[in-house]
Amino acid sequence: MIGDAFRKLRRDLAFRHGRRLRQFNYWLLARAAMTMIWVLRLLPVDSALNFADRVARRVGPWVGRHNVAVANLRKAYPEKSDSEIQAIASDMWGNMARLAAEYIFLDALFDYDPKATKPGRVEVRGIDHFVEIAGEQKPHIIFTGHLGNFELLPVAAATFGMNITALFRPPNNPYLADYILSTRRSTMGSLLPSSTGASFALAAILEKGGNIGVLVDQKFSGGLATTFFGRPCESNRVLGTLARHYDCDVYPARCMRLPGNRFRLEIEDKLTLPRTAGGSVDVHGTTQLLNDVVERWVREDPGQWMWFHKRWDISGRRKKRRSARQRGEAA
Repeated sequence: MIGDAFRKLRRDLAFRHGRRLRQFNYWLLARAAMTMIWVLRLLPVDSALNFADRVARRVGPWVGRHNVAVANLRKAYPEKSDSEIQAIASDMWGNMARLAAEYIFLDALFDYDPKATKPGRVEVRGIDHFVEIAGEQKPHIIFTGHLGNFELLPVAAATFGMNITALFRPPNNPYLADYILSTRRSTMGSLLPSSTGASFALAAILEKGGNIGVLVDQKFSGGLATTFFGRPCESNRVLGTLARHYDCDVYPARCMRLPGNRFRLEIEDKLTLPRTAGGSVDVHGTTQLLNDVVERWVREDPGQWMWFHKRWDISGRRKKRRSARQRGEAA
């Protein structure tokens, strides 16, 4: 009895100590990040973005996630040499650093004006789609991936009068999450944190004829069995399920970085979604189609994607089923 009570007390103390240490680490990281933000604000926009890029390319290879990125790149591009893989990983770190620094300068970066006579930092393709979606009194789903500065897409939507609610995943660090959320809300309109019940909130928006924006290129444990770059992965079925239930148009949208700290924002033609024999949207086929679209984008410029995300990790239960099936086939 005394031994059990002692062990329980020790676990409780370890949990409390670990939680406080984690909070301290979050605070320390946030202070360092805010100091860097303060330094970058002292520089002109282009100088700040280029500086962040250079630093990240030097520091990135020393971060643990660099090994994850390199392993993922080797899975996706088995034909590429190690020097080519490392070059893509370096571009990725530069892209991620620019994305972080661009939060500071969102107002200055997005200078698109439909009436402007000369090009600015941002060019837009698929203007007709922006205007059409904004003008239609029915629900739409717009999806994208972690490419370029994907945060500029909701800003562009607001410019064309499009009422859209963007689903986003807050950082684990609560101090950074507060800063990023306040920055996003000031420029991007409605935001919905990715959490339990988010799918019901998205459904409620579509039910009222609203528009939603979703990132679809992350791992989703226990999701649908799909492929990405020809390799098995798990994907969130929520977009396909919502498209089936509301039978609404689904548009791909992306941001591409251009030379000189410029951007191209694009909404492509709406997708022709696969259907079941009964005529309803095929959820599994739609989910795979989204992966295929994102893969096409990534292949066009792999250095602009977030390779350190563990996209091909399979959840334990499905991994066990697959291993058992493979053993059965071998027997």
